[in-house]
Amino acid sequence: MSVPQTLDASNPPTRAHNEAEERAFIEHVLQAEANAIGSLVGRLGESIHRAIDLIEATAASGGSVLVSGLGKSGLIGKKISATLASLGVPSHDVHPAEAVHGDLGRIRTNDCLLALSNSGETDEVVALTAILRQDGVPIISITGGNGSSTLSRLATVSLTLGTITEAGDSVLAPTCSTTATLALGDALALAVSRRLAFTQEEFARRHPGGMLGGLLRPITEVLRFTAGKNLPTVRSTETVREALSRVESLGRRPGALIVVDASGTVSGLFTDSDLRRLILGDPKAMDAPIERVMTHSPRVLRSDALVRDAVRLVQEYRADEIPVVDQDGRPVGLLDVQDLIALKVVRSES
Repeated sequence: MSVPQTLDASNPPTRAHNEAEERAFIEHVLQAEANAIGSLVGRLGESIHRAIDLIEATAASGGSVLVSGLGKSGLIGKKISATLASLGVPSHDVHPAEAVHGDLGRIRTNDCLLALSNSGETDEVVALTAILRQDGVPIISITGGNGSSTLSRLATVSLTLGTITEAGDSVLAPTCSTTATLALGDALALAVSRRLAFTQEEFARRHPGGMLGGLLRPITEVLRFTAGKNLPTVRSTETVREALSRVESLGRRPGALIVVDASGTVSGLFTDSDLRRLILGDPKAMDAPIERVMTHSPRVLRSDALVRDAVRLVQEYRADEIPVVDQDGRPVGLLDVQDLIALKVVRSES
């Protein structure tokens, strides 16, 4: 009985192929897929607007966009459906074979069908489309060719990809056609969302989890240090020693002190780094007004900002503490970079 050999990463098997030729082949595939998408631009006629009209009317009536395809087209359909749903258009994918075996009961007359088939002759998709057409459900088709397929003729609105040659040495697997279908589906979803004036706040409500959800949270939701609660403000005329003594009673103090002027607006920031430099450089300055040693006019965030705005500041300016202010420049809280690390939207460099 032979013992299988294990792969030694330090001694890879001898390559029988030419890397330059392989790179050229990969570049050819990528260019072919890019060309497939680019070719759609010149095909956008009046039908694209009619398709958007149908989807918009479906959403306005409380209906859903049903997306159906078989095989690879079905997988592309799942992604298009998910994109529609995330952008404010109710949608779910429907398996064409399962639909005609009982799932038709889920489909209502105020829904619409987005049917996908490169050939336009996929039996299951054509059968589902024919049934729904009889029921008065509007149908949008995306097919290859120029609109002469059975699916195109059954559709209320027919969108065509034109003649697309698949990438690679053979046409055994759909590549360029599925890429073009996905791109066109994304364009439809985004165009409808634009018509519906879908807002960032609505998008955030549909994406509460993961990094994306964290980036879209209001900054005020993640503040550990809030003015009036556990974040005292320091007057610019106070000495450093007075300011530090006053916040010592807090227990866990923030990594910076917000300094305000006579009107109560933020005028500076005094960080732990500022304190270390002060002690090492001139300990006597502890009894000087804090405005002499603070960071003047620090970068701030408005209280209506999102977490992603804070991430941008941290990444661009390496800020560890960022004052959050209201529309009048008065302090609302202090954002610490550790708050963003805890949300896993930035990484610790330690």
